[in-house]
Amino acid sequence: MSGSSGRLVVEQVKEEQEEQDWPGRVFEDGSRDYSAAMLDFVTASRTKSESRNVESAAEPADQASLKAQKRVLRQEEEKLRVTRRSVRQQRKQEDATWRAIRAERRRAKAAQIGQPAEKRKAQDARWRVLRQQRRETIVHREQADTEWRQQRQLIRERLSLLPIVTAWIAILVITDNCTRQCLGLPLFVVGSKVTAEMVVEALRVLLPPELRFLISDRGTHFTAKVFADLERDEEFIHVLIARHRPQSNGIAERFVRTLKAWLRDKTWADDAALTAWVEQFIVEYNERPHQGLPIPGLSPNEFANRIWLM
Repeated sequence: MSGSSGRLVVEQVKEEQEEQDWPGRVFEDGSRDYSAAMLDFVTASRTKSESRNVESAAEPADQASLKAQKRVLRQEEEKLRVTRRSVRQQRKQEDATWRAIRAERRRAKAAQIGQPAEKRKAQDARWRVLRQQRRETIVHREQADTEWRQQRQLIRERLSLLPIVTAWIAILVITDNCTRQCLGLPLFVVGSKVTAEMVVEALRVLLPPELRFLISDRGTHFTAKVFADLERDEEFIHVLIARHRPQSNGIAERFVRTLKAWLRDKTWADDAALTAWVEQFIVEYNERPHQGLPIPGLSPNEFANRIWLM
């Protein structure tokens, strides 16, 4: 049985490649027993994986994750917004004070009739000072507004350069490598926040009791301790495919491709509608003829029934 996270890696072909030894070479001898070859593959894979984990642990951590980068930018944007709101409130108070000063100036101007010339000159001089201060305040505001718009635009540009992350639904693909049956397609509405515990809970319900080998990629959900506990409890052997080699789990990868093609012209508004589509797909997939089966013209369900009768 196999499963896949649907991850695709494109690698540039090297012109010259030295002869290397990799775990999958145990299958080059077609005369070997499948179970024995699979056990050798698991042993070689785990040894190589442990060696690579030691090497990767010594490497320094790369830049912050995409989520962390966006969180920092959102915090900067919110801080800028709060500061802007505070400035606007202060400006409202300044404008109210200026309107009071102008009203007082009009009253003083009307009362200047009959006053001594020296007093009128002093009032006029004071007014000119206040009016100049107001003009300088307006100029300062315009400069501050320009700087604020530039800062806001810079943050938006930095956000726009980051990849778009939208809400999505995760689907766990579980197929039988022998019969090609789809054993289940559990949905996880939490999307990127799906945990290994959720995956294990779904597998405990869907895994067949006679399972011996479970093949998967090296996603964090399949390498967590809780998954190792599932392997021990259900008494199967967990086979991790080689890194950057999705073809090592070709049956599951081809199934993912078929599922995506089938869903391409479908629409759904929520997870309940998607669940209905997925259930319909499982029925259609398991009942239609499969070209990869040893007996041409049989569907996965028919082939499974033939095996049980043998």
